[in-house]
Amino acid sequence: MWPFSSKGPSGFSWYSTAEEVTQGLDGSGLTAIVTGASSGIGAETARVLALHGVHVVMAVRSLSSGNVVKEAILKETPAAKVDVMELDLASMESVRKFASEYNSRDLPLNLLINNAGVMGTPFTLSQDGIELQFATNHIGHFLLTHLLLENMKNTARDSKIEGRIVNVSSQGHMFAYREGIRFDRINEQSDYSSLAAYGQSKLANILHANELTRRFKEDGVYITANSLHPGSIITNLLRYHSIIDFLARTLGKLVLKNAQQGAATTCYVALHPDVKGVSGKYFDNSNTGNPSSKAKDAELAKKLWDFSMELIS
Repeated sequence: MWPFSSKGPSGFSWYSTAEEVTQGLDGSGLTAIVTGASSGIGAETARVLALHGVHVVMAVRSLSSGNVVKEAILKETPAAKVDVMELDLASMESVRKFASEYNSRDLPLNLLINNAGVMGTPFTLSQDGIELQFATNHIGHFLLTHLLLENMKNTARDSKIEGRIVNVSSQGHMFAYREGIRFDRINEQSDYSSLAAYGQSKLANILHANELTRRFKEDGVYITANSLHPGSIITNLLRYHSIIDFLARTLGKLVLKNAQQGAATTCYVALHPDVKGVSGKYFDNSNTGNPSSKAKDAELAKKLWDFSMELIS
């Protein structure tokens, strides 16, 4: 990780904001889906992409919250193209409905920003009977990507513009369970750790992007897939840990990123020309970073792919 004050090879640092890393870039003609765009770094990502001319589709659980963000974006940028669609990543039925509705609109898809997530939840099963953090943070996005992939391939082929898939992971992937992904114990409650389960889901985000990259290269697909750590950010993700949340919102203001800084790496990976052709990388502070050894395990990535395909079938 680059020290707070120093810039990495990209010219950007911990302090850089989403607007700074995209300054002067033109995204007109591009269409993006941003999950979890009703608050935090998702809302800021949507705002900055729209500011640069990208047609942004905000995929959100709460349409009312999403529309509040949309109105704020339009107030700042009246010419912005922003749509709001309902999506609950903890429900495969909702994901399938969203993808079906999106594809029925005949919209192209250049950028898929898999941003939404939950963190540190008490042990809970999703509507589909899968541990909630793994279901929301990984499986929901895995299924969404799977269902939108033909659209992305067609868009990239017809437009001759590289498609980009961006998985928002976390440095927290380093705190996953010892085995990385608990394939045989994904719903084990007896020794459940909310933070290790979060780490597991964030590790899955990286492995997903890496396996997509391998498959894209094999098939000659004009799409890249990368993952990233947005930084430690003051958001509502910590709401299930009241003491940590309190400290983050008080003392944490001295060392944690705000949403403008937190969305920087996402916007950099999504739009910056220096990332063209780059795939299967992990970014941190708008520079390439160094994930855990588990995150670089190609066999683990393949095993996760097969496991995920079974869960969504």
